[in-house]
Amino acid sequence: MRVLVTGGAGYIGSVVAAQLLEGGNEVTVFDDLSTGHEDAVPYGARFIRGSIEHPPLDGMDAVLHFAAKSLVGESVRQPGRYWAHNFVGTAKLLEAMRVRGVRKIVFSSTAATYGEAERLPIQEDHPTRPINPYGASKLAVDHLLGAHAELHGLGAVSLRYFNVAGAYTARDGRVYGERHAPETHLIPNILKVAAGESESVRVFGADFPTPDGTCVRDYIHVADLARAHLLALENCSPATHKIYNLGNGAGSSVMKVLNVAREVTGHPIPALVGNRRPGDPAVLVASSEKIRRELAWKAERGDLETMVSDAWAAFRSPETPQVAPSA
Repeated sequence: MRVLVTGGAGYIGSVVAAQLLEGGNEVTVFDDLSTGHEDAVPYGARFIRGSIEHPPLDGMDAVLHFAAKSLVGESVRQPGRYWAHNFVGTAKLLEAMRVRGVRKIVFSSTAATYGEAERLPIQEDHPTRPINPYGASKLAVDHLLGAHAELHGLGAVSLRYFNVAGAYTARDGRVYGERHAPETHLIPNILKVAAGESESVRVFGADFPTPDGTCVRDYIHVADLARAHLLALENCSPATHKIYNLGNGAGSSVMKVLNVAREVTGHPIPALVGNRRPGDPAVLVASSEKIRRELAWKAERGDLETMVSDAWAAFRSPETPQVAPSA
């Protein structure tokens, strides 16, 4: 299959691209490199740099769509940017797909579409009331995919997932880990402290209605997540839009992640507690029962220790390119 991976120079997109290549697919990575890295593109993939508004779809059989702005706090400060890129950009991608007859897409959606959880674990029929522009823009794309499926026969799958962690070692030995500048994700920021690159890690809020006061998230290993995208691609049905949650079904608080990282790295990792970030729900934990039942997917690397250990190994591996510090 000839697959276009938008945002394929980023953390998740590069792992999915690597697994697609290992499965014998022909892969084109399309990325504007605003947050991705050209040296993260897997060997064997074709790379094209450009805007999501002008996707190179000629000859493609399917699209895996990761290109998005994804920082909750930034979305609150700059909502227009998120609506323009995440929704308007995807709308133009879908119209280009319609014109060129590309009928399959797997969309990287988000658990932020649900907002504050009314019941846990969150299932796909949970009310969708996003509390930040990031989640709202992704939910709007989910609705748009449904319309394209109904009106134009598109086969679409939206995967709503929570916090992604860990690293992936490809068959050629190359290691794919998180590389953001600036880094906003918890685990890599914790590991920077353990590696001596930072003095302490920031904890955003210790007054949430949770057992230890820090927010709780459902972490998923990036290799498990990538495998779910490949399964979704195989199961895209014409004129159908399916939505699946991905997660472990059990949440981990910020303090739990911090304590696991201390054990894995052997470093004390000092933490500074600050105020909550705007738009952060207290708890997000997913039920993956639907995708387990329909696509036989389950998290195979679901324990937090494995995710942190894999991320730590990638952080120190000479096979993992290191991102330059942001200006």
